[in-house]
Amino acid sequence: MSTSTVTVSGMTCGPCASSVRKAVGGIAGVISVDVDLSTGQVTIDSSDPIDANSIKNAVEGAGFQMNI
Repeated sequence: MSTSTVTVSGMTCGPCASSVRKAVGGIAGVISVDVDLSTGQVTIDSSDPIDANSIKNAVEGAGFQMNI
């Protein structure tokens, strides 16, 4: 199992967090996604390491920005 943590900007409400959770959760191999709305931290548990570009594309596809 692998864990990645990224910071996402632009999330201001529960539905924002749900959108990011759903988008990132759709990446192959992702087991769970935890979003801390107050800090913008998104923690991703996956079966194997997830490529940062895949996470970024999912986050941007949901309408948010991933801070690198």
